[in-house]
Formats: sequence, structure tokens, C-alpha cells
Amino acid sequence: MTFVKALRCRECGQEYETTAKYVCEFCFGPLEIVYDYDRIKLNLTHEIIQKRSLDIWRYRELLPVEGEEYISLQEGFTSLIRANRLGKALGIKNLYLKNDCENPTHSFKDRVVSVAATKSKELGFTTLACASTGNLGNAVSAYGARAGMQVYVFIPSNLEKGKIVGSLVYDPHLIGVEGNYDEVNRLCSEIAGKYKWAFVNINVRPYYAEGSKTLAFEIIEQLGWKIPDQVVIPVASGSLLTKVWKGTKEFIKVNLAENHPMKVFAAQAQGCSPVTTAFLSKTDTFRPVKPNTIAKSLAIGNPADGYYALKAISESGGGAEMATDQEIIEGIKLLAKTEGVFTETAGGVTIACLQKLLKAGKLNPDLTTVALITGTGLKTQEVLFDSLKPISIIQANLESFESKKLASIENY
Repeated sequence: MTFVKALRCRECGQEYETTAKYVCEFCFGPLEIVYDYDRIKLNLTHEIIQKRSLDIWRYRELLPVEGEEYISLQEGFTSLIRANRLGKALGIKNLYLKNDCENPTHSFKDRVVSVAATKSKELGFTTLACASTGNLGNAVSAYGARAGMQVYVFIPSNLEKGKIVGSLVYDPHLIGVEGNYDEVNRLCSEIAGKYKWAFVNINVRPYYAEGSKTLAFEIIEQLGWKIPDQVVIPVASGSLLTKVWKGTKEFIKVNLAENHPMKVFAAQAQGCSPVTTAFLSKTDTFRPVKPNTIAKSLAIGNPADGYYALKAISESGGGAEMATDQEIIEGIKLLAKTEGVFTETAGGVTIACLQKLLKAGKLNPDLTTVALITGTGLKTQEVLFDSLKPISIIQANLESFESKKLASIENY
């Protein structure tokens, strides 16, 4: 049973049947899933959710699929960590980390691809494909294998080796394109127009994007069915931010959370910050940029949902910030040494921007704040090679150890 009513244009409101369509035929606006919230209210309660498996499908009524044959690797319901030590270092009292490093391919992309792969099978596709900056390619490769589908992944040819290996191990067709992500995406749009493949972030995008809402659902449930006051979200295409905002409003609509104001803050790398730049310039339009940052998972210079991300930030009363490459590295290291979480560069952006927003007085240090950590640092280790202290080399005896003064006084 599905609670989906239609695909609806975000701009003109024209509605369509739920097929592999992503652009309005009348105004060329993007399409979005619309649900029957009145029926969902009658079929979904806290008690029902809490009896279900600990994955994204515990919220199935608010996801755009029809059956229950999910393409799943038990993605979702990742830890919400109370970050006391990081909070103390930054001067913020009630800080939480949503740790999506714990997902099957170690990023939040598992959420969106599980939904996209499930819907693609329902629509009769046999090939799953994507344009990717790395994490999405890993997830599409894994879930395509799980579904028994052919897989094509298109990436910028200079992607981090960890992310290349993270796709190749599942034996997809992995194709490196000489160019940045925006050029890769343009090529994939042409391919999607010719081949009958399910491109998760093109022709299946309206379904795929809905998976990000589960981050909002889980955070609210893990906080005792309460909406946080502030949330800091890394931004690439802008889809994650807009869907976390949508998911929060949906929980209010179906009486799973009380209406409570939540400010949404965007975190971007300085070398690719079209959304942040537009927000700080107080405009609702943005100029595409050529990415130049170590945060390659956020390196989308022409964000598809940039305009809607700006709307969500403004509607929530939130803000935006950007971080330099050095600040990103320091953010990764600070998170690791205070909370034991090793994040990729996108998480470094989140922590660096969180710190800058606090210093600028844009975040309230006394309110409940959630920072999204969207992927593991094991995929982007090379950015740290020149910024970590060298290991201490000693002989295999106690005298050598003590001569190096490596033991602290407290341990004697």
C-alpha cells in the first residue's frame, strides 16, 4: 500500500503520475513527491514505528514506494551521539552528532539509494546508474549488487582512491570522466535521455531525494520525539538540507512531533560555496562556480536544489557559512580527538562551519543543536597525510620507550 498521491511540480503545481519523471512538462520545474498526510495520520504512530526494524523503512508510509520488497542493507537508524567534549571545546552546551558513517557503505547516501533502488525495481528498470562525487557511487554499486541489477557509475576521473575502491569492489561499470561533477552530470543527463536506465539522481531523483528525510525522522525520534532547535547540514546539491527541512515539517503534519521552530544552517567549502555565497549576499539566485576544494563530496558548483536550500534556510531563520581547506582539516582532527569520530572532508566542513557560526553569534550555544556527519574519513585519508604528527619510532625495549619520554607522569 502506498500513501503517495502524485508527483507535483515545485513551481507551477502541475501533478503527474508516479513514473520515472523529474521535470515538469509545462514550466520545466523540478518534481516532488506529494503524500496523503490525512491517511498517514491514521496509519502511523509512535508505537507502530517503535515496533519496526531499526532502519529507514520504519517510516515506510512517508517514503515513495508501493510494496515491501525493499532493496535494503539495513541502512539508517544511525547513532545520535551526545558530543560533550566537542561541545566543551566549542563552547556549546547541548550538541549532538548524527553519525551516518555507520551506514553500510559509510555515508548517508545509503538512505537515498535504498529508496531509489527499490522504486527503480518497482518501475521495471534493470540498470541502476548515477553521476557521483564518490559516496553516491559507492552506494549505487552496493545496492545495485544487492538488487541484482546492472550498475553504471560516472565519476570525475580525479576522485579520491578510497572512493574509487569503494565502488569497484562491487564490480560495477565505473567510468571516470575528465571534468568536474557538473560536467559528469551533464553527460549523464544525455545518457539518461537515450538509455532506459534508472539514474538515481536524474530521472528517479524525486524518489531518491526522499530518502534524506529519514535523517530528520530519526533525529526527532532519538531526541524523544522532539525537534531540535538548530541543525547544521553540509551542502552539495542542496537536496539533503531541503529534505531534512521537509521531513521535519512532515512529522508535524502527521502528529509525530509537536510544532517547534528549528533553524537550518548550511555548511559549505569555501572553494565551492554557491549557496552560502548567495545567502550572505542576500539574494535568492546564485552563480555556478568551478569547484576548487578538498571537500570533493561537496564539489557541486551548480547545485540542482540550491534555490530550494536558500528558501529553507530563510524560512527557518537559519544561516550559512563556508570553510577553507585548512579549516576543514582542522575540523576533521578536532572531531576525531574529542569524540572519536573520523569523518570525511564533508564532516570537516560541518564542524568547521559549526565553529565559525558559534563565533559569529549566529548559533545559540544554549540550544539543542545537531550537526550532521555524513560520511567516514576512511575514504578521504589522503587529505590528512601532511597535517598529522609523525609516529614515534623506538627499539623493542623499555629503556628506549622511556628515553623518548612517551609515558605521561600519571601512568607511573
